[in-house]
Amino acid sequence: MGIVNIDDDLHDQMRKASSVACRSINAQAAFWIKIGMLCEMNPTMSFNEIVVHELKAAGVEPLAFRGALT
Repeated sequence: MGIVNIDDDLHDQMRKASSVACRSINAQAAFWIKIGMLCEMNPTMSFNEIVVHELKAAGVEPLAFRGALT
């Protein structure tokens, strides 16, 4: 494992995002890196398509959303 230097503002955003997603800061960074790599390798897929693909690959069958957020 190595150390990655990132901008203080990005680190602050990562800390905030990790609390929303219930992830550690390191897990949030790993998630963003993985999704970023997948997006670069699959430019025609949307973020949601990539997440659904990864969930299915992990054996999770995403359910369709049945309501509106208010």
